[in-house]
Amino acid sequence: MEQYRKNGKFIVLLAILIGFCWETESATVTCETQYGFLPCTSGPWGTLFLILVYQYLMSIGQSYISNGSDKFFSLFGPGIFGASLFHILANFPMLFIVLQSRLSSDNTGASGGAAVGMSVLAGSAVMSLTLIWPSIIVFGSYDLADDDHTILPQHPDQQPSFLTKITAYGLTTDTETSYTARLLLVSMIPFLILQLPNIINSTSAIRVIILVALIVSLSFFIASIAYQIFQPWIQNRCHDYVRQEFLKNKLLKLLSTNGKANAQLIRDLYKELDKNHDGKVTNAELKTLLLGIQVQADGELSQELVDKIMYQLDLSGSESIQEDEFVRVLKQWLQDARKSLSRNDYNPLSFFTKPQANADDEQQEALIPKEKNADAQSLIYEYMKALALVLIGIAMTVLIAGQLIMNVAIFATYAKVPSFFIPYFVIPGAINIPRLFSTIRSASQKTQRAASLTLSQIYSGVFMSNMSSLSTFLLTVYIKGEPWDVSAEVLVVLVICVAMGIFTSTRIIFPLWTGYVGYLFYPIAILMLYLLNVVWGWS
Repeated sequence: MEQYRKNGKFIVLLAILIGFCWETESATVTCETQYGFLPCTSGPWGTLFLILVYQYLMSIGQSYISNGSDKFFSLFGPGIFGASLFHILANFPMLFIVLQSRLSSDNTGASGGAAVGMSVLAGSAVMSLTLIWPSIIVFGSYDLADDDHTILPQHPDQQPSFLTKITAYGLTTDTETSYTARLLLVSMIPFLILQLPNIINSTSAIRVIILVALIVSLSFFIASIAYQIFQPWIQNRCHDYVRQEFLKNKLLKLLSTNGKANAQLIRDLYKELDKNHDGKVTNAELKTLLLGIQVQADGELSQELVDKIMYQLDLSGSESIQEDEFVRVLKQWLQDARKSLSRNDYNPLSFFTKPQANADDEQQEALIPKEKNADAQSLIYEYMKALALVLIGIAMTVLIAGQLIMNVAIFATYAKVPSFFIPYFVIPGAINIPRLFSTIRSASQKTQRAASLTLSQIYSGVFMSNMSSLSTFLLTVYIKGEPWDVSAEVLVVLVICVAMGIFTSTRIIFPLWTGYVGYLFYPIAILMLYLLNVVWGWS
């Protein structure tokens, strides 16, 4: 709610500034407002300002749609929604912008509309793989030596040099993540087909090529939905990512520094628990720790559970926990938790309630509290909240998309730059900024599970976005019978996705240096787009 209040205040401020810009420029030039209330301007600086405003509002709309669709997915769970509508909602802003750019090409010029639509598609795919993907590596990196489950006490201020970090630090993923990355290569088949118009100059042949590419991309999109319904392992990973299943408890994050157990922080925690400073933690003081660990339960702890955990921690049998005992056992717990984060059913208390020889599974399971089931009223509230977020985001996108496209085309004319260039930066940025922050937060947990699920979300998201957006774009081009002049944008997507697809599908270890190299691909893609369009005339 606090986020919505901040966004609301900023929107009011932007509305005031828009009004000021509108009044200033309309004193000399008259322009026609859109929908009767959206402002307009006829000067270059006013146009640039409106682009920034609409870009920000578009990013808010994208975040609302993403939050709403994620909430729906977490409520419905894997199934038909997760395989179909979830991906459509996640990509709705870009789908609508691509469609709007094609339908408004009569106002901006046929080739200008085509350039805008394909530039948005290409820019979004390239940004996901050359800005968001490297950010996951950079912000999610940890000492790769930790993957052998060796725990070394380390003071938080002791950090290796940068040169050491770029090779010794990084992240690892599971094998399913590399399988998901192969979707990038599959999605490039229609993009490869769309390079044929540069070889074949016949207009009728080009229409056939566009139709074939449309059928292939649409078939891949439908086949992916069907596959995820009957083989839902990709969908399950997306569901785990949405529900943040890999962030199981706050204490694990607090006590770990770059993935390592921090002995000093554990000792500090012990001193906090030792309220009377007698060098011992009693049964009552231990209960305070358990309430901090058990973030999934309702806060109720049975005395039987407390006694059992006390038994695990009291190595000396003195009926109290000494500091050395506490540090030693908690470090072992952190090691167990780090391994177990790959299991979706991980409970942070399970380490302390390991089965004994005389205890059956049911007795053992009864020790660990369960979450209370949500009642019907709260579920209805969550559904309505998700629906409201999606509808608000869609409404903002529908209202703003046309104005953003129009002002981008106008500013490109003022700045005397190719019409494809600004949409390649601006509109994909508005769409992907919320995704960038979300993936950074996920990757910052510095665990293999977090990295695997986050990267899988990127790969599957790029695949579904490519297929749905390309199908929409090709359908409008074929129906309107417009000339094909966006081969350069298609080739840039092809090169970047093939390179990243091959690299990410053939390895599970990504050193830190791969993230920094990944960042370099973004300016390389921009340079490639410029050379293909302006210098070599590939379009």
